[in-house]
Amino acid sequence: MTSTQPQTHLPAEPGRAAGQRVETVVVGGGQAGLATAHWLAKAGRDCLVLEDRERIGEQWRGRYNSLRLFTPARVDSLPGLPFPGPQSAFPTGRELGDYLEQYAASLSVPVRTGVRLLSVEPLAGGGFRLTTSRGQIAAENVVVATGSDAVPKVPQVSAALDPGIRQLHSSQYRNPAQLLPGPVLVVGAGTSGADLAMEAVGAGHETWLSGHHPGEIPGNERVRAPLFWFAANHVLTLRNPLGRRARAAMRAAGRAPLVRTRRAHLDAAGVHRTQARTVAAVDGKPQLDDGTVLDVANVLWCTGYRRDYSFVPAVRLDADGFPLEHDGAAEGVPGLYFVGLFFQRAFSSHLVGGVGRDAKVVAEQICARSRQRV
Repeated sequence: MTSTQPQTHLPAEPGRAAGQRVETVVVGGGQAGLATAHWLAKAGRDCLVLEDRERIGEQWRGRYNSLRLFTPARVDSLPGLPFPGPQSAFPTGRELGDYLEQYAASLSVPVRTGVRLLSVEPLAGGGFRLTTSRGQIAAENVVVATGSDAVPKVPQVSAALDPGIRQLHSSQYRNPAQLLPGPVLVVGAGTSGADLAMEAVGAGHETWLSGHHPGEIPGNERVRAPLFWFAANHVLTLRNPLGRRARAAMRAAGRAPLVRTRRAHLDAAGVHRTQARTVAAVDGKPQLDDGTVLDVANVLWCTGYRRDYSFVPAVRLDADGFPLEHDGAAEGVPGLYFVGLFFQRAFSSHLVGGVGRDAKVVAEQICARSRQRV
């Protein structure tokens, strides 16, 4: 899919000068923020979307080249705009980025790109002061739609490895051409780790995949995606005990079950899988917690991201670093909301096709709050 829409970049939009009050500022121009803006606009509410990247969808275009969503296009739409192309296909990261760009262009709300949020400060009389790289904005409500993860996380052992070993976090990896000749250790057995292990072994590298297996969705190729989507929306939710237990376990572990790339695929491709974790270095080589030392030329860190809400100092976090909220409304901070958190109301909450439901719930709360303040 190729984007045909012009880039939504508003460096100095008339009528939105720094310091002007906006009813709602949505922080983040990804799927969560754009879906929230859609529902607010549909309700006739004033809002402004801020995105720190220079182009909408760049967070998806910048991922590894072979990335595909693990849900088909027919369930990857945001409210009001169907995902284009074959509905049974699994979109690439670039295709999703282009779709988000088109979606932003279709909204009747301003979307400012290249604006970095520095802080959100609650005001004594209500509302918030947002300090950005382009100045200050006052808002009655703030929706943080930046997702759960912000800063790439790499274990401390990386510093002890031989400098001749090429190390890349999954956020830096694009394709096998970046790898040195020789064996590869992929650390982290979640979705990204499984994908990159398959890609490395397919490019001719002897490959190890280190880390606890997160489980996988059962069934064959024909039924797996529908089964996963049903479970993500109707079983793995906060409405039932099973969903609540699953959220606690997944949030603590920081990973979700595999959907498309599975153990059978890894084994058939020749990937050496081990449940052992990479914990130390011996003579500059990575060592697993079972004592195995691997002589590799490359290490790919598929170890996730660290959550960072330091720009919202008023927010309270739980033991796993997630904001304390109910249906998106932050505890103890009226007017502050979150959309797109990992397993927020259901497992589908952070997925492209599922975030619209949570966004609508938050938009309805904002509308109700605005009516009460009139």
